[in-house]
Amino acid sequence: MRLLQKRRAFPRILGSERAFLADTLRAETTGGLVLVAAAVIALVWANSPWQDSYHHLRDAQLGPLTVEGWATDGALTLFFYLAGVELKRELVVGTLSRISEAVVPVVAAICGMAVPALIYAGINLTVADGKPHGWAVPTATDIAFALAVLAIVGSSLPSALRAFLLTLAVVDDFGAILVIAVFFSHGLHLLALLAALALIAVFYFLQRRRVRTPFLYVPVALGAWWFMHESGIHATIAGVALGLVTRVLPDPGETRSPAEVLEHHLRPWSAGVAVPVFALFAAGVTLSGGTLREMLTDPVAIGIVAGLMFGKVIGVFGGSWLTARFTRAELNADLAWRDVGAVSVLAGIGFTVSLLIAQLAFGTDVAQIERAKAAVLVASLLSALIAALLLLRRNRAYAD
Repeated sequence: MRLLQKRRAFPRILGSERAFLADTLRAETTGGLVLVAAAVIALVWANSPWQDSYHHLRDAQLGPLTVEGWATDGALTLFFYLAGVELKRELVVGTLSRISEAVVPVVAAICGMAVPALIYAGINLTVADGKPHGWAVPTATDIAFALAVLAIVGSSLPSALRAFLLTLAVVDDFGAILVIAVFFSHGLHLLALLAALALIAVFYFLQRRRVRTPFLYVPVALGAWWFMHESGIHATIAGVALGLVTRVLPDPGETRSPAEVLEHHLRPWSAGVAVPVFALFAAGVTLSGGTLREMLTDPVAIGIVAGLMFGKVIGVFGGSWLTARFTRAELNADLAWRDVGAVSVLAGIGFTVSLLIAQLAFGTDVAQIERAKAAVLVASLLSALIAALLLLRRNRAYAD
């Protein structure tokens, strides 16, 4: 009898542990820390005596894609699906649905993409060996990393500051999605694209018909992802499109919408597996003395660091101030301009999407990709540290 009771208790214990792990991974702080841990492991591994095993694993062919390809085109699609869901929620019921609250952070996000791109392009157009086609690398803000830093150091900061950062990051993600779709899609195959769009339409139809079984959604989503990949458009765009057609409003009698249910189940997989796996195979830059020396004179690396560390601050803070100064839009009454200044530094954390765009922008130029990735890592780390110090000061001011 005791043995039977123990056997019955064992699944309950495992179930509670799984639930605890999932809830932990849903927390922004944990997701950011796991992401950083994966990047650190990649850097240590790629610069260790076992670096050959890292490169062999990253470049190993696994079916139709390499391991790195599965991480970039496959795992990261889940992250972009959740970004699409979050964008739709913000448009339907969030801050983006209220023009008066959305104007300042939306303009801040647009300027926060434009100014870094202009700074990068200005640097690379003025030198003979510049590569201006990498202009999009410093335009992105890593939503997971930035929100994690804010959650760690901002216990007393007003909730309006998180809403400002979230709106800015969602619009930034949408901008990055457009950039990837428009500028980094090559060799368009129309039939494959039409097949992907047809499957996305089927996904939307199933949502409209209130179909709940995953046995229909999973093959439709996988098919949309594969045909999008085959079309020449980056496969992660399929994730965004599927997120945008997911229903975010609950029906009468429903406690949660399908978007909330899916996000609840998928967020731990995105934060605990998909994004860290991408970081593991994207952040493994060999930081030799030669690479670091080359960064000091490489216009691409200089443009990326300047764009993320200075362009983001100028764009986000300047766009916010000019909008509040010369239009009827106003900054949230709970925020001070010093808060916006700290968040503008935080927006310089490029990381996930910047690493992805660096790979897309420089194609087969492995050496340039390495230097670009190193610049993204350096700029993101410095932005995170400076922003954390500024936010800690603001946190103490609100706590007092």
